[in-house]
Amino acid sequence: MSPLSFYAGPKALAYIKQNGFTPEMFSAVLGASGGPKWFVLTGLDKVLFNDFMHKSTHHVDIIGSSVGAFRAACFAQDNPGAAISRLAEGYSNTVYSEKPSVQEITQKGSVLLGEMMGENGVEQVLNCVNKTVHIVVARCHGLTACESKLKQYSGLMLAALRNFQSREQLNKSFTRIVFSSSNKAFSFSEKHKFITENVQLNESNFLTSLMASGSIPAVIEGVKDINGAKPGMFRDGGIIDYHFDMQIETSGLVLYPHFYSKPTPGWFDKSLKSRSCHESSYDNVLMLAPSDDFVAKLPFGKIPDRNDFKYLPAQDRIKYWTKVIAESDRLAESFLEAAEKQSLADLIQPINLKR
Repeated sequence: MSPLSFYAGPKALAYIKQNGFTPEMFSAVLGASGGPKWFVLTGLDKVLFNDFMHKSTHHVDIIGSSVGAFRAACFAQDNPGAAISRLAEGYSNTVYSEKPSVQEITQKGSVLLGEMMGENGVEQVLNCVNKTVHIVVARCHGLTACESKLKQYSGLMLAALRNFQSREQLNKSFTRIVFSSSNKAFSFSEKHKFITENVQLNESNFLTSLMASGSIPAVIEGVKDINGAKPGMFRDGGIIDYHFDMQIETSGLVLYPHFYSKPTPGWFDKSLKSRSCHESSYDNVLMLAPSDDFVAKLPFGKIPDRNDFKYLPAQDRIKYWTKVIAESDRLAESFLEAAEKQSLADLIQPINLKR
C-alpha cells in the first residue's frame, strides 16, 4: 500500500488524465496552517520544490497561512530544500521552559524564522521572478486585538459564536490581509465572502508579516502595525484560512501537499464536523496526503501536533518528531515513483470534503 494518497477535484483529475503529469501544469501551491503537523510532509516538500517544481521556469503563486506561510517562504528561496531543512530542524528541536510565557514562545518563534530565512533568504524571495509568495494574516478587531489573555479569550469566544452562526460573521472579528512578494495579488473566489486587503511585501515587513501569520491567539504575541498595512493587531492567518475554502483562479492546477485528506475551512471550524469546504473550492486541486496506513505506523499512531509540547518530555518529543521527519521521506519516494512512471492518474481518488 502506498504511503502517499492522491486526491483531485473533477477538473484536476480530467486534466491529468488527458495531459499526464508535469510541473508546468501547476500554477499555484497551497500551504495549510497546522504547526507541527507539517513534519509529516517535510521530505515531500523537499522533493516537490527541489526535484520537481524547482526545475520549471513557469510562474507559480505560493499561498500559505501560519506554517504554510513559512513553507512558502522556503519554496521561493534559491535552495528550497536547505530552507525546509532549517525550518524542520529548528522547529523540531525548540525547547521551552516548564511553563513558558507568551513572550518566551514569541521570542523563540522569531529566532526560528530568522534562522529559516538565513542571511539572504528575504532578498531571494523578493527578487524571485517565477515564484510569488502570498502570506495570509488576520487583522483583529475588538477584544481579539488585546494582549490581555482575559480580554483576548473573551474576544475569541465571541468570534467562535459568530463563526458558528456563519463563516461570514467572522468579518466582525477579523479581516484577511494578504502580503504578496509582487504587486499582483492572486485571484480567487469564495462562497463565504471575507473582506480581503492586499499589501506588497518588502524588506521592512517580510519577517513581521511572516511572524504574524503564525501568531497563534493567546499563545504567541500578536504583531502590531505592520509596515504597509492599515494599523492594527495582526495574528494567525489560519483563523480565517486554516486549510482554505476558496477557489484559486489560476491558469493551471493547484498543488496542495496536505497532512489530512479532508481540509477544514477555518480555525474555529475544527470542532464543527458539519462545516466542510465547498466542492467548487477544490475543483482544480490535486491534494497529496499521507495515507491512513502510513499514519497508523508512526510513533503513537498519529502525526505530530502542538499538544506534544504539553504532554511529552522534551527529549521524547524531539525523538518522536525526528522519527516522523525521517519517515516523511517515504512520501517523497512514493511521489517521485508515481511522477516518473506517469501512473498518477491511476492512483488518484476523488476528493471527498465531507468531514
